Amino acid sequence: MRKLSSIMPVLVFLFLTLLAYPCRLLAGEYDVYRVIDGDTIKVDDGTKKLTVRLVGIDAPEVSHAKNEPGQPFSQSSTKHLAALVLNRTVDITSYGQDGYGRTLGEVFDDGRNINLEMIKAGLAEVYRGTPAPGQNLGPYWQAESEAREAKRGMWVLGDKYVSPRKWRRVMAE
Repeated sequence: MRKLSSIMPVLVFLFLTLLAYPCRLLAGEYDVYRVIDGDTIKVDDGTKKLTVRLVGIDAPEVSHAKNEPGQPFSQSSTKHLAALVLNRTVDITSYGQDGYGRTLGEVFDDGRNINLEMIKAGLAEVYRGTPAPGQNLGPYWQAESEAREAKRGMWVLGDKYVSPRKWRRVMAE
C-alpha cells in the first residue's frame, strides 16, 4: 500500500499531462457525410457519429432563419469546405470538446490541413477566442495575413469586412 501511495502523484501528473495535449484518437477512421457550415462538419466511423468544429478557425456565419442570407461569403465558405471534405475519409486531431459537445478538431485529408486551407482561401479567419491548448496557430496567422494581402475570399470586402465573432454579437442583440 505504501508503494502505491508514493507513485500515485506521478501517475496523476502523467494522466494530467496527457490530457493537456491533443490526441489522435480519431485519426483515419471518419467519413465526412455532412458539411454544416464553413467550420463545422459531421463525421461517421461506422459505429458513432460526431459533430466536428474545425478548431482554430472562424468562418462567416450562415443564416439559421428562413429567407435570411447570412454573413457575406458564408455560402462560399460552406461550399468550399464541402468541396474539400464531403464524402471523403479524413484524419482528425482532437483538441477536446467545446461547450456544445462538438469535437474540436484539426481535419486532414491526405496530410493536408483542411482548417489551414480554409484560411488560405480567404473563407475563414483565425479564431479570435481562447485558443485550444497545444494548437500551433502560427501557420494560421501567416495564412490569414497572406489571404488578406491577396484579397482572397472575404478579404475582398476590405473595410466592410465584419468578423464572424462580431457578426454573432450583432445578430444576438
